[in-house]
Amino acid sequence: MNTGIFQKFFFTETPLSFILGEKGDGVVRKSFYHYLMKFREEPPRDELAKFANHAFADHSFPKSADDYDELSRYLEMNGSYLSGMRVFDEAWDRYLEEET
Repeated sequence: MNTGIFQKFFFTETPLSFILGEKGDGVVRKSFYHYLMKFREEPPRDELAKFANHAFADHSFPKSADDYDELSRYLEMNGSYLSGMRVFDEAWDRYLEEET
């Protein structure tokens, strides 16, 4: 067995908490950032894809956040790439519907 491949896929340096957030109910959910990444595409066909592409390129984006207020404050101060907060609000609603 090639343990190098096993280690590459199962023992990454990125902690799981970086990708997944845990609520007090013991259920592990994706962070908003991780959820948003499934909409990345080049060229972007809509505002959601543009948002996902820009969030990916934004190295300061709060990747482990799953709190609306934290994310909206960040985007209001740093999300100049958004055409408007409506894009975030719609993405957030979809996140809640699909991840809870």
